Amino acid sequence: MSDNIIAKKSTAPAGGWGAVWSCGQALLQNTSLTSGIKTVLKTNQPDGFIGPGVAWVDPEKTTSIEFCENGVKAVAAEMTEKRITESFFQEYTVSELQTFSDFDLEDQGRLTCPLRYNRITDRYNEITWAEAFKEIGAELRAIKDRKEAVFYTSGHASNEAAFLYQLFGRIYGTSNFPSSSNMCHEASGIALEEAIGCGLATVRLEDFAKADAIFVFGHNPGATDPRMLPVLRDATKRGAQVVSFNPLRERGLERYADPKNQLEMVRFGSRPVASHFFTPKLGGDMAAVRGMVKAILAWDNERILTHSIIDRVFIEENCGGFESYEKALELTPWKEIEDQSGLTRDEIEKAALLYVQADRPIITWGTGISQHKHSVATIREIMNLLFIRGNVGKPGAGACPMPGHANTQGIRRMGITSDPSEEFLLALQDAFEFEPEMHAGVDSVEAIKMMNEGKLRVFMSLGGNFTRSAPDTGLTEEAIRKCRLTINIATKLNRSHLMTGSLSYILPSLGRTEYDEQRSGDQIVTVEDSLSKIHSSAGVNPPASDLLMSEPAIIAGLARATIGNKVVNWTHLIENYDRIREKIEEVLPEFAGFNSQVRTPGGFYLANPIADRRWATKSGKAEFSGYSLPLATAAQLTSKAPKLTFTLQSMRSNDQFNTTIYSLNDRYRGISGGRKVVFMNPIDMRRAGVSRGEKVDIGTVSEDGRNRRALDFQVVPYDIPEGCIASYFPEVNVLVPVYSTGDQSNTPTSKAIPVTLSKSRRRG
Repeated sequence: MSDNIIAKKSTAPAGGWGAVWSCGQALLQNTSLTSGIKTVLKTNQPDGFIGPGVAWVDPEKTTSIEFCENGVKAVAAEMTEKRITESFFQEYTVSELQTFSDFDLEDQGRLTCPLRYNRITDRYNEITWAEAFKEIGAELRAIKDRKEAVFYTSGHASNEAAFLYQLFGRIYGTSNFPSSSNMCHEASGIALEEAIGCGLATVRLEDFAKADAIFVFGHNPGATDPRMLPVLRDATKRGAQVVSFNPLRERGLERYADPKNQLEMVRFGSRPVASHFFTPKLGGDMAAVRGMVKAILAWDNERILTHSIIDRVFIEENCGGFESYEKALELTPWKEIEDQSGLTRDEIEKAALLYVQADRPIITWGTGISQHKHSVATIREIMNLLFIRGNVGKPGAGACPMPGHANTQGIRRMGITSDPSEEFLLALQDAFEFEPEMHAGVDSVEAIKMMNEGKLRVFMSLGGNFTRSAPDTGLTEEAIRKCRLTINIATKLNRSHLMTGSLSYILPSLGRTEYDEQRSGDQIVTVEDSLSKIHSSAGVNPPASDLLMSEPAIIAGLARATIGNKVVNWTHLIENYDRIREKIEEVLPEFAGFNSQVRTPGGFYLANPIADRRWATKSGKAEFSGYSLPLATAAQLTSKAPKLTFTLQSMRSNDQFNTTIYSLNDRYRGISGGRKVVFMNPIDMRRAGVSRGEKVDIGTVSEDGRNRRALDFQVVPYDIPEGCIASYFPEVNVLVPVYSTGDQSNTPTSKAIPVTLSKSRRRG
C-alpha cells in the first residue's frame, strides 16, 4: 500500500472545492448522488438526524445546510449500497480477512444479519436473532463471577442505548464499563473536576461569537472537528485573535474556504483562520503556558501597564491555592520553560501579550494535550491561565476541551464509566430497585491487562473498533482472543470482529441515518454535543436490511435473555423510547422535562453551574494547581538516549473519523495513495541518514522487553520541531506501550512515544 504513496506540499485552503469534490466522490462511491444529497440535507436538521460523527452542532438548527466534509463522508459510508451477506463469509475465512486493510474491511459494506463464529471452519455463519440472544444469554448466566465481564462503549452510541447498556451491565453484576473516552479525553474531565468541580466545557457555542481571542492547543480542527473551522474563521474576520499551539502547522488552521459561501466559491477565494502560530515540542505545552503566566505576573508586579493585569477580585472571591501557585512559578526558571516548551522566551511572552490584550478569551484543546503523561497537570495549568484574569464563568470566555466523537460526554453522563459517582448509583438503585456494584471497575487499559492475564472472560462492545482504538495493538489483539465470549454490536465489519474469543458474535445494528420503528411508531434518540447541548436524532432512510435491530432493541434483547424482566421490563421500554427518557430523567435531575425539551427545535442546554461561578469542588472554590513541570518531556528524555531517538505522536488524517478510514488520502498534508508515512523535520532526516520517500521501520524504545515495530513507513519531510515525528493512527498504535499512560488519567500516551528508526529491509 505504501509503494504508491505520493507526498507533495498542499497549497489549497481547507474546505473549498477540494471538500466539495471529496464529498461528491464519497457519495458516488457509496450510493446515488441524488439519494446521497437528499440524506445529507437532513443532517443536523430539526426533522432529521445528528450526523454520525458530529460533536459540534450549531446552537440554532435551521433549514440551512448544516454539515461538514467529514460529516458527509460519515453519512455516505453509512448509506453505502454495499452489503455483507453470508456468502461473503463463505468466500473468506476470518484468517484471510485479517490480511485485509482497515479501509478494505469497512469498504465491504453494511452488515445485514446476526453472525456466529465457527472455530472449526474459521468462518462466521448467519444465525437468527432468537438464537443469538438465547446462546449469549446462556453464556453470560453461566459465568459465576460477573466481574469477569467487560461492557465497552464507543462515543457513537445514543444516550438511550448507553443508559440501557450500563443498566443491563450493572443489574448483571459488573462495574466494568470502559469507553472510547478512556483513550482520549479522560485527563480533561479529571483536571476540570479538580479545578472547577465540573468536567465539561465552561462555554457554549454562542460564546465563540463573543470571544476576542481563541487559543487552540494541541488540536487540529480540520481533521477532528471540521465544523469548528468556519467558527474560527468568522472570529478572525471580525478581528478576534485565533492562536494555534501545535507541533505541526496544520493547513486547516491556515486558510479556509467555506463551501456554503457561493460568492467565495465562485471566486476561488478563502480567508485565514489562525492569526498566530506557535509550534512547541511534543509535551511542551505545560511549560509554554507556565511561561505565559510567569510573564503576566511579572508584568503585573512591575506595573508596566497603568492598571492591574491580574483579576485579584476574582481570585480572592472565587479561588483557592493562588499563593502556593505563585511559589511554583517562582521556582520555575525560564531556561527550564524554554527547554521543555521548545519555544523562546520572546515567543512565549508574545503569546502572553495576546492573552492579556483579550477581554474574552476562550482556550480549547484536543488530544495533543490530553494524551501525555502529564496531561492532567497541563490542563490544570491552562485553568491557572484562565483564573488569573477571571476568564471562567463570564460570557465569551472559558475552557473548551474538544472530544472528537459525537456523544462522548453523553455516554459518560448516562453512566458509561467504571467509576461513577455514588450519587448516580444510588439514584439508579432507587429508580430500578436493585443494588448495583459500588466498587469501581476497570477502564480500557486495565481491561487489556486483565484480559491478557485471563482475569476477564467476556468482552462486549457497543459500537467502535476497540482493537484499533486501543494502544499496543498486538497485545490488545492477544487479550481479546483470550476471552471466552466476545460480542460486537456494529453496522460494519472491522478488525475487532476478527479477534474472536472461544465464542464470538456480531450483532448488526441500525445506523444513525436509518429510521427506527418500534411498536409505538418511529423513534427518536438523543445525543449530547461537546458543549453540553442535547439534540434529537431521527433517521430518514429505510434500514440496510430487514434483519437489523436498533442498538436499544439489541441491548434489551440481550438483557431479557440474560437477566429476564424481573427488575426491568425491557420490552416495555423498547416499545417507546420516551419511556427510556423518563427513567433517565428519574435518575438524572438535570434532564427534567426530557421528552418535551428534546422536541424543541434546536434541542436544549444542560445547566452548567460554572456559568454562575458555582464551583462544585470540595473547597467550594476554583482551585489553582501548583504542579511542578515534569522532570523532562518525552522529547527531552529521548534526546539523551544512546541511540538517535525521536518522540512520535499519532494523529488523524483529513480523510478519517477516529478509526474509520474514508480513503488513503490526506489532502491537507499533501498525502495520497497510502497512510504508512512518517513526517520528519529535514534536519532530523539528515541526522538519521534517511531521505525523502525512503522506507523506514519504526521501533518503540520499550521498557518491558516487548518488540513493538511498525514496518515500511515512507519518510515525508515536514515542518515539525526537531526531535518530534508524526504518523497516523491506528497504524502506529502498535507502538504505544500499554504500560505508558497518563498520571491520574491512565490514558495511553499516544502523543509521546519514544521510538527509533531504521531503514526498512523490504524491497520493492
